[in-house]
Amino acid sequence: MVHDNHGLKRSLQPRHIRLMALGSTIGVGLFLGSATAIQLAGPSIMLGYVLAGLVAFIVLRALGEMAVHEPVAGSFAHYAGKYIGPLAGYLVGWGYWTYWIVVGLAEVTAVGIYMMMWFPDVPQWVWALSSLLAMGGINFVAVKVFGEFEFWFSLIKVVAIVTMIAMGCGMIFFGLGVGGEPIGIANLWQHGGFFPNGVSGFLLSLQMVLFAYVGIEMIGLSAGEAENPTKTIPMAIDSLAWRILIFYVGALFVILAIFPWHQVGQQGSPFVAMFESIGLREAAGIINFVVITAALSSCNAGIFSGGRLLLGLSKIGNAPQALGEVSKSGVPMKAILMTILLPTLGVALNYFVPEKAFQWITAAVTLIGLLVWIAILFTQIQFRKSLTQAQRDELPYRAILWPYGSWFAIFFVMFVIGLMAYSESTRMAFYVGPPILIGLTLLYFIFGLHKKERSAS
Repeated sequence: MVHDNHGLKRSLQPRHIRLMALGSTIGVGLFLGSATAIQLAGPSIMLGYVLAGLVAFIVLRALGEMAVHEPVAGSFAHYAGKYIGPLAGYLVGWGYWTYWIVVGLAEVTAVGIYMMMWFPDVPQWVWALSSLLAMGGINFVAVKVFGEFEFWFSLIKVVAIVTMIAMGCGMIFFGLGVGGEPIGIANLWQHGGFFPNGVSGFLLSLQMVLFAYVGIEMIGLSAGEAENPTKTIPMAIDSLAWRILIFYVGALFVILAIFPWHQVGQQGSPFVAMFESIGLREAAGIINFVVITAALSSCNAGIFSGGRLLLGLSKIGNAPQALGEVSKSGVPMKAILMTILLPTLGVALNYFVPEKAFQWITAAVTLIGLLVWIAILFTQIQFRKSLTQAQRDELPYRAILWPYGSWFAIFFVMFVIGLMAYSESTRMAFYVGPPILIGLTLLYFIFGLHKKERSAS
């Protein structure tokens, strides 16, 4: 087993890792974007979240197998370079860094949009910039401070969802808040059946459902700073399966049982409608607060992930050596600074085109995020091939359903990418994602990184 954390402090406790893993799966998409997916698939959206959750779990177990065996900064970018090839490691690292840069920008854009509810006279870009700088400041202090903020950000989201599920079940089974008459679950098959828009509607929703889980792989980047990665990482990954069922499927079950699927989202967030239906007048404000914390959490995680990726890339010669410097408190200061700089420039979108900024930004990252999943799975397959049978038998933590699970997940993600190309609403990702990867590849050869690898070998 290899342990190399490049001078980082192993300060992330088990509770930090658990909440980071869970919090990274609960984002703005669940609170606001779920309504769009429901309109496509109807009640069958629950099946979509179960299927996509299974694929996400396979990806995490594959990553966990490598992260426990070799818990290093840079995680899957390091593994791709080691087990596939230098160019693969470079593209995965810089591609995923670009992903988190854009996600961070998208999330602070979301903060700007939601703060307008309370402060309509303050420009959107002011909130976007101030939230980005605040999250950057948190990451500059120490990884333990990052872990604490992420813990409480995630806990806010968890409490909101658990409260909604509990209240919803009270309405469904006991008639809580509706005169004591249980609502029941007939809405799950009335109004056109479980698949009201047919199989095609269900399939088209998969792209949105799967993307809701993209981000959970950041748990692999925490392996270099976990107190005891051989125990903490498996514990966080294995607990994720049933938590996904509770928080995603449970929340959607409650919403779809109480409201006819075709009415969900007509008056904003289904979570707001849920709380308002039981007489909570401040529901919109409460959910607005939860969504803002969810966006800040994602931005916080993005800065953390981007900094660790640049640190790992610098150690293998795929980024300037200065980005590999670590402070006395165990923080890659220059790598984090670079991770903050580009989104700060991108905040200009909020100034020039505030009404289109969120749409443009989110389209840019969808494809790259899914390609990283494919890279993780293929890297794990190559990792297994590099081991002797005795080494495989001694692996302390293993991918599930090997090798069929990994290949199933690869083909499933590729199928969803095909659906993205087919659907007009998501085709924009192909106008943005491939040019980014092509540009990164050109830079790889322009700066002679391929020659460095050749001379090193």
